[in-house]
Amino acid sequence: MKAHTAETQASVTPKKALEFLKEGNQRFVNNLKLNRHLLNQVNDTRDGQWPFAIVLSCIDSRTSAELIFDQGLGDIFSVRIAGNVANEDILGSMEYACKVAGSKLVVVLGHSKCGAVTGACSEVKMGNLTGLLEKVNPSIKKVSERLDKKHTDPAFVEEVSKQNVVDTMDGVLKNSDVLKELFEEGKIGLVGAYYDVETGEVSITKEMFK
Repeated sequence: MKAHTAETQASVTPKKALEFLKEGNQRFVNNLKLNRHLLNQVNDTRDGQWPFAIVLSCIDSRTSAELIFDQGLGDIFSVRIAGNVANEDILGSMEYACKVAGSKLVVVLGHSKCGAVTGACSEVKMGNLTGLLEKVNPSIKKVSERLDKKHTDPAFVEEVSKQNVVDTMDGVLKNSDVLKELFEEGKIGLVGAYYDVETGEVSITKEMFK
């Protein structure tokens, strides 16, 4: 399996990029990963990179995007932060990936049993983590309005994790004129996804394509 080239990347549509990820996760779940010679891919990408997607995921050690989507070197950009929230630096990274490097899809990947979201729901205060977890508060508020459960209830936390994916997606288009323009022109798609740490399966929770 060779790394992507400028030509193969150019031929990928936003919807096709999503299909690549779906197919990769199915291989992962069935333990049928593609046969890749990673050192050959190192050589293939020494003069440049042409990833077809950028995935924003949590730092959770179980949620490596390259592994759960069965992708190789040079295939996807991977941005990781506790709680898969977005700030200016992450938005800038997404802008680089799509506007400069030609990626066709932005994926916000949440996951079950998220420690960061659990901490946000429990109002954890600790150094710089405090401000990071506060970015989940709008999602907590929305879930509170429709779900009558204690914030520490596992079912409540899961709903917040899913809502946080949607809110992060909305924030991408709201806070990045660059990405919004690319989206409106149909050059990129935006997808929300949710990873189950018990099964390894990724479910697509929201798709946005022009």
